[in-house]
This record gives sequence, structure tokens and C-alpha cells, in this order.
Amino acid sequence: MEWRDEGIIIGTRRHGETSLIVELMTRDHGRHLGLVRGGRSRKSQPVLQPGNRVEAVWRARLDEHLGTYAIEPLALHAARLMESACAIAGIQLLGAHLRLLPERDPHGGLYEATCVLADHLTEPALAGPLMVRFELRLLEELGFGLTLDRCAGSGATHDLAYVSPKSGQAVNRQTGAPWAEKMLPLPSFLTAREGRQCPPGDLDDAFRMTGYFLDRDIWAARGIAPPESRTGFIRAARKALAEAA
Repeated sequence: MEWRDEGIIIGTRRHGETSLIVELMTRDHGRHLGLVRGGRSRKSQPVLQPGNRVEAVWRARLDEHLGTYAIEPLALHAARLMESACAIAGIQLLGAHLRLLPERDPHGGLYEATCVLADHLTEPALAGPLMVRFELRLLEELGFGLTLDRCAGSGATHDLAYVSPKSGQAVNRQTGAPWAEKMLPLPSFLTAREGRQCPPGDLDDAFRMTGYFLDRDIWAARGIAPPESRTGFIRAARKALAEAA
């Protein structure tokens, strides 16, 4: 068995004296693990870091085996990411989110979103909003997508201000006014055209919204706690966004 694909490293762990098990999010083969022999060498260590984009050749006798990776660098982001608290927490959070996916299950759209995030985690105005959109995409890929482009009650596409915690559908301001206290706020940057700035308060509302549905439909349902890196990332993204304003 053999395939070649590109991917982003989302985690590593030691194996034996000199090797690493490397976890990739790949374009065509999903989240996939493989053994890199000699991966702890001085030459390999700078390449085999979370956040780096690589080309990988995977080989195994049988498809169900762990297999081995031969890895070549494409874009080495890790050194730049290590300079930012927001980026460090962000790449950890990306890994935690991607581990919610079944191993080896292709998710091309999430791979592209992972690449975009890795490219912009050090940019305060973009990192937080992009992570929110990644979480929305993750919910969709796992079968719990939200409907944020039209009002659940009236069908209107303007002045969308709330999200129903029951249905995960948007509600416009007029329709939702009687139940506003029971609704989740819908930040305007998620319904506006590209380029709308995201104030820190809107970012908090956005993460509160995605966190509610991630907890209800995924974390709690699987009996797992929200990743600690999410709290760290939100705090760092909020601070970076406020400093950049």
C-alpha cells in the first residue's frame, strides 16, 4: 500500500529511541498517522513540528497498518507560530478539533481551512474570526451544521441578530425580539460580506455560540471535556485583537 499527499502536521509523539509517530491532516486521506524512522534526529526535528505543511509518502503492507511516512517540507510555519501565544494555542486547538474526525476519513474542505488558519494564526485581526469559521465548518462536517443565512421564522435574510439554541438557525431582530434573552447573539461579521471587522465583543459572542453547539452535540455527547487550548486561544485572540484595534 502506498500513497502520496500533502498535509499539515497537527501532532507528534515519541516512538522508541529515535522515531516519531506523526499525525497529519491531509488533503485526500484525512487525519492520518504514520511512523517516521529517525524522526527525532537533529535534521528532522525542525520539519516535524505542528503547523508545518509537508508532502508525505505513506507506505504499509496492509491498509489497516500504521505504516511509515517519508516527509519533505513544503512550508515551515512552526518557528513563526512559536513566537505568538495566540498561534501556539491556535495550532494546539486545531489539532484537538481535527481529532474529533474519524481517522482516515477525507475532509478536503477542512484541510483547506486548516491551511488558511496556519497561514494567518499570527495575524490578530484574522486568527480569531477564522477559528470561529473553522468551528462552524467542523460542526457542518460532523453533521451538526448551523443555518445562519436566513431567519428560521420569517425566511428573511436581513438584520439577522440571534441564533436559536434549539434549532441552530438564525433569527432576525424583529422576529426574535420576544425571546431575545433566550437566544444566542449572532455576531454581524458572520453574516456580512468579506472585510467586515470583528470587535472583541463580537468575537466573544461568536465563540460562545460555536462553543454551545460543540458542547451540546459533540463534546458532551462523547463524554469529553472541551480542550483547554480553546480557552487559551480565545483569551490570546481577544487580547491580540484589542491591541491591534
